[in-house]
Amino acid sequence: METRRETVGYLNSISLFLLGILLLVFPVLILNQTTEPYILPKQAFLIGLSLLIILLQGIKMLVAKAVTLKRTPFDLPLVVIAVVFFISSLLSGNRIDALTSFVPFLFAVISYFLITNIGKDKSSLTFIKSCLVGGGAILAIIALLNYLKIFVFPFDFAKIQSFSPLGTLLDSSIYLFLVLVVTAGEAAKIIKGKGLKGENIIFPIAGILVLVGLFISFYQLMVIKPAILPFETGFQTAFAAISQDTGRIVQGFLFGSGYGTFAVDFTRFKPVGFNLTPLWLYSFYRSSSFILETLATVGVLGIVSFFFLFYKIVKEKPLSIPLALAIIGLFILPFSFLNLFLFLIILGIFASSQGLRHLNRYFDMEVELVTLKKGLISFESAGEIRKNDKGKILSIISFIVILVFIGVIGLNSFRFLIANINFQKSLVAAAQNNGTLTYQSQVAGLTAFSQNDSYQRVFSQTNLALATNLANSIQKSGQKPDAQTSQTIYTLIQQSINAGRTATSISPLTSLNWQNLSSIYRSLIGFGQNADQFAILSAQQAILLDPNNPQGYINLGGIYYQLGVWDSAIQQFQVAVNLKPDLANAYYNLGHALEQKGDYKSALSQYEIVKSLVSKDPTNLAKIEGEIKALQEKSNVQAGEANKQAATEEKQNIEVNTPPVQLPPQNPPVKIPAPKTTITPAPTKAVTPTPAE
Repeated sequence: METRRETVGYLNSISLFLLGILLLVFPVLILNQTTEPYILPKQAFLIGLSLLIILLQGIKMLVAKAVTLKRTPFDLPLVVIAVVFFISSLLSGNRIDALTSFVPFLFAVISYFLITNIGKDKSSLTFIKSCLVGGGAILAIIALLNYLKIFVFPFDFAKIQSFSPLGTLLDSSIYLFLVLVVTAGEAAKIIKGKGLKGENIIFPIAGILVLVGLFISFYQLMVIKPAILPFETGFQTAFAAISQDTGRIVQGFLFGSGYGTFAVDFTRFKPVGFNLTPLWLYSFYRSSSFILETLATVGVLGIVSFFFLFYKIVKEKPLSIPLALAIIGLFILPFSFLNLFLFLIILGIFASSQGLRHLNRYFDMEVELVTLKKGLISFESAGEIRKNDKGKILSIISFIVILVFIGVIGLNSFRFLIANINFQKSLVAAAQNNGTLTYQSQVAGLTAFSQNDSYQRVFSQTNLALATNLANSIQKSGQKPDAQTSQTIYTLIQQSINAGRTATSISPLTSLNWQNLSSIYRSLIGFGQNADQFAILSAQQAILLDPNNPQGYINLGGIYYQLGVWDSAIQQFQVAVNLKPDLANAYYNLGHALEQKGDYKSALSQYEIVKSLVSKDPTNLAKIEGEIKALQEKSNVQAGEANKQAATEEKQNIEVNTPPVQLPPQNPPVKIPAPKTTITPAPTKAVTPTPAE
């Protein structure tokens, strides 16, 4: 029995050490081997260490022959939150995107339970707090050194004063502020009680460092002024997402669009007026605040589950100042995953601290198997390690469940990470113009994890680029391609289309996937059978999923322009103009379509508007003035007074919408697969076209 007790203590010590490493390293971990260097490495680190700690806890159950869990008032709310978020992900139209976002969130919740079940005594809890504030202090030191132009990380993207290992200055400011509040509370207790001595001195020192780092981050934040979605837009988007989701009104109201899919909600439900703001070109992956984002993506039940947790927190006495401030932040700030993780860590520390004072509500609970007559499972207060084998069966069952959980989550997470690393290799190779390595790395990435729409999207463009380069090089040489070369071109095109179609199948509500597929078909016009029809159909689907984005109508109008269907092109360009009256490129394309149709007077009117909009851009101004002069000479029409519309300071490149790449015509055209699409009603009404002036 003594050996068992020592083994259990040893396993707990290792788990505590790993938990401390997680909290210490988490805020400052970045890698350049992944496509996203800030959040993804931290999520992988969190999942990997958490799985290892869970495994150690499972082994502890086997050794102790008992399943013992810490009971706290926050357990049920957190379980409810996790279940609601999981159901929301399963019901999402972009299920894979939602589930891949849910897994890191699940481990953030699990981190709470790890803290409460490992930090059961004062020394363990002090160690956990020390690691948390230590990680914040390191983050603050990095902020200070960067501000002084002493760059810690060797990566090029990290060699700027405003760099933060958390990715943005806003996330860094929120993180440091919450850590500062925790640190200040601990430092005040120490000074008031025992005084500064030994390991206790870490809190006042860390507090000073964190305060300096917070000041620097906040100062830079005020200077740079990051793009945050206006509350009005966030509010409108959230309520539209739960009330206007065609075909799933009840699901959308209760469970939202799916956790982690706010970018889709934003494109589908943003109001037309957003186009008149300076932020109209931004794609927002977070709402104006975490609560509004939760309402849009997890629905009313998601909000209710979080309010249940908030109620439990506020009900506790004494009220935790860090948690209270974090709750306020969740209502008014766009918390990232990183700050949400910190919120749950602070909650875990608070629960463990309360457990040292309120043993009647925070206690160890032993789970046992009993007879069916008594309910199969019972929960009793845990005692010393038992001399008999009571609870052994349940501990074995629990360990098997843990192994299955680790196997499923661990394997898929590893596959996802390997795929991401391979795609990062491909991006580096592409920047070096190494087409072979780019292709091979992307194939390896998709072999590891194919259920990622962005990977499929990139792979589709890589295949299209390789096919285009090969076909154009043969055409320029004037030689007839041999059978093997022709087959290579056809294979690359087929792979491009299949990857584009797969992306739309994985994430059918992502407008960008349909834009990508449309661009592929557009590049094949004249080369593939029905490529023009497929390009139009895909572009229409993209518009339905992003109905208030003028660029979608410019793209569709560009296809009609390419086909010489001038009236349809004019109609689409006019919609773009109506959606954003200060978009120079919309007027420019409209003018060219009118010119091609032969309506020179109307074309000149549009060019004059373009001239007023690009008046502060010498390059584009010279370009449009030249075209106005050429058209005046061509039509022998004197231009009237220039449009008096105020010019914007935003630089707007003007160009006729054309496909980025184009394969040479094929006679007869090659048979290509159609897009997998069913046109659904638009969730919001687009602006209808009006006659061109």
